[in-house]
Amino acid sequence: MRVWIVFLLCLAGHAMAAPVSHTAGFIYSLINLFLPLWDTLFTLFPCEPEVGANPVQVEIGEFDEAIEVVEDVVAENPCLNHHCKKGKVCEVDDSNTPMCVCQDPTTCPAADGEFEHVCGTDNKTYDTSCHFFATKCTLEGTKKGHKLHLDYIGPCKYIEPCMDSELNEFPLRMRDWLKNVLVTLYERDEENNLLTEKQKLRVKKIYENEKRLQAGEHSLDLLAHDFQKNYNMYIFPVHWQFGQLDQHPVDGYLTHTELAPLRAPLIPMEHCTTRFFEECDSDSDKYIALEEWAACFGIKEQDIDKDLVV
Repeated sequence: MRVWIVFLLCLAGHAMAAPVSHTAGFIYSLINLFLPLWDTLFTLFPCEPEVGANPVQVEIGEFDEAIEVVEDVVAENPCLNHHCKKGKVCEVDDSNTPMCVCQDPTTCPAADGEFEHVCGTDNKTYDTSCHFFATKCTLEGTKKGHKLHLDYIGPCKYIEPCMDSELNEFPLRMRDWLKNVLVTLYERDEENNLLTEKQKLRVKKIYENEKRLQAGEHSLDLLAHDFQKNYNMYIFPVHWQFGQLDQHPVDGYLTHTELAPLRAPLIPMEHCTTRFFEECDSDSDKYIALEEWAACFGIKEQDIDKDLVV
């Protein structure tokens, strides 16, 4: 997947300005924040997105794109074609062999504004994601480093506890959001190759269904009723999001790092995000299997299909 830095910055900026809301239309509002910016992504970052990738999430795990260079330049500087994960930079040794070393946090560019700040699981605000990953790298091999993850986008702040009743409301909004994201991507897919052909066929059935609940702000009762009445429309969106996150590696399990692109933008605005994903891990093994993920969103066991995540 590509690194959608523009979305990270824009969404974080809105997160800082927006009050915490628990209305049924909140998660849907994320679509309104992002999709108007979609066309500008290709102007600012002209690389083509991977077909079928989810642009409505930020990619902040410990992985990065390799740099493409011409061969004659590589001979002069081996680092130009050497891949290092976030938090590390390439240096050459005495034999001119490239190697990855931890980046000095002081070499990271300063933040342009508060919207670039990120909060770590150590409840410390880092100036930018560069500062965070560089700091995490220096802690490799330590207990503190093992536990340190990027928690959410924006400065650290008080996140109110998630009550049981609120936790039950969270998947109602998430399911509706995922469905609407797919429908919107389908509508805009003519030029951008946002979905694979197989995905388009599946979303087309949802898009053309006259019973589909249109995007908008809806009461929780209506969302719950629609899930029962039009259950089949939600099966693929839930599987699709799992497949978008399960990338490093593709193994049928989601790690904390793989969940980060989805959860990091949501936490400052949806205070039940952390608890929801923690409880999705029903066996507490630090991984969320497809079966656990589907169950969290109310998908029946007989409808779980690994073929739907590819």
